[in-house]
Amino acid sequence: MTATPRLVADLDVLERNIDAMASLGRDAGVALRPHVKTHKMPEIATMQRDAAAHGITVATIGEAEVFVDAGFDDVFIAYPLWVDDEAGRRLRALAERARIGVGCDSMTAARQLRKPLGSAVVEVLVELDSGQHRTGIPARDAGELAAGIASLGFDVRGVFTFPGHSYSPEGRAQSADDERAALAGASRALRAKGIEPHVRSGGSSPSMAFAARNGAGEGARAGMPGVASSSGSALTSLPGATSAVNDGAGPSTDVAPTEMRPGAYVFNDAQQWELGACAAGDIALTAHARVVSHSGGRLVLDAGSKTLAADKAPWASGHGRLLDHPDARIVQMSEHHGVVDMAGASLPALGSTVRVVPNHCCNAINLANAVDVVRNGTLVDTWAVAARGMNS
Repeated sequence: MTATPRLVADLDVLERNIDAMASLGRDAGVALRPHVKTHKMPEIATMQRDAAAHGITVATIGEAEVFVDAGFDDVFIAYPLWVDDEAGRRLRALAERARIGVGCDSMTAARQLRKPLGSAVVEVLVELDSGQHRTGIPARDAGELAAGIASLGFDVRGVFTFPGHSYSPEGRAQSADDERAALAGASRALRAKGIEPHVRSGGSSPSMAFAARNGAGEGARAGMPGVASSSGSALTSLPGATSAVNDGAGPSTDVAPTEMRPGAYVFNDAQQWELGACAAGDIALTAHARVVSHSGGRLVLDAGSKTLAADKAPWASGHGRLLDHPDARIVQMSEHHGVVDMAGASLPALGSTVRVVPNHCCNAINLANAVDVVRNGTLVDTWAVAARGMNS
C-alpha cells in the first residue's frame, strides 16, 4: 500500500500546461520569465526553459542560489530586497555566476543594496503598485526613483509589477488592464528621466489570458529573447483567452508589457479552478489522500493543513476540492484531517484514496520534500523539492 498523503504531479498535464502558456506568450509577442517559486524544482524549470522561457523568476536569494547551482543563468528576484552584509555577500556571489536582477521600491533600500555589492553587476527593476496595494510605488513616481537608483551606479533595466488583485472572482480582466496602465505610465516616466525601460514585466496566472492581449505586439517580437513569430491561435485551452494576438489595435509597443512572470499555471490549483483560469483537466498537482473515517456520516481524509496548506481566500468555497468529485469540498481542516462535504454523493470506501486539489499549489509544494511524477497513472519518477524552505 502506497503511503499517504503524498503530492503527485501528472506529467502529461504538466507538459500541456507549459506548452499552452509558451504558445500564449509567443502569439502575444511577450517573453515568459516564469516564477519558479510555484514548483521549486529544477526539473520543471528545465521544461519551461525548453519551451522558450527566456529566464526565470524567484522570490528569494535562497531560491536563486538553488537554481543557479542547477545551471540557470538568468534570474530575476521579484522582491524589493533589503540586504544586510550576509545577504549582500550571497547576492554578490550569485552575480559573479549568473545574470541577476532584483526589485526595488525605495531609495533607502537601493542605498542599502549598494553597500555590500561592491563592483558586482546587479540589474534593478523598479517595482510598481498596479492595484494590489502590497509593495511597489505609483507609476507616476517611477522615473524619479529610477533616476535615483541609476545615480548609485545600478543598471536600471525597467519596471515590474504583480497584479495580485487578479486573485478575485471579478479581478482577472481588471487587473490586466491596471497592469497595462501601470507599466505604460511608468515607462513614460522613466523616459522623461532619460532611462529606457527595456523590461516592462508583469503577469499572474489568473490574469495571463487577458494580459496577453496587452502584449508587445508584432513589432517587438523579433528582438525579444525566446519569442518567435507566430501566426497566432485562439488557445482555447486557456479559459478566457479568445485571442492572444496583438493585431496592432492595442497599446503602443513602446509601453506594452515585454515579459510575463506567471507561476501557478504549471500545476494549477483549486483557486485557479474556481476563478475560471483553468479547467479540471488542467490540474497537474494533487494530493493523494486516504479515507480514514466515516464518523458521523462524514468523509475524513488523512490530508490536512500540513499537506495541503491552510490558504483559504474569502471567496473560496472550501479548503480544497476533489478532482474526481467536482462538487465536493473540504469544509473543515486541521493539521492531519480533512473533512469533506460530498454534496450528496456516496462516500468513497474506507481505505480508498482520493485526489485532492489544494487551494494553493505553491504553499502545498513548500510543505513537501518530494513529488511523485506519473504518466498515464504510472509512477515514472520522484522529484525532490529542491528549493523547499529557501525563504531567505
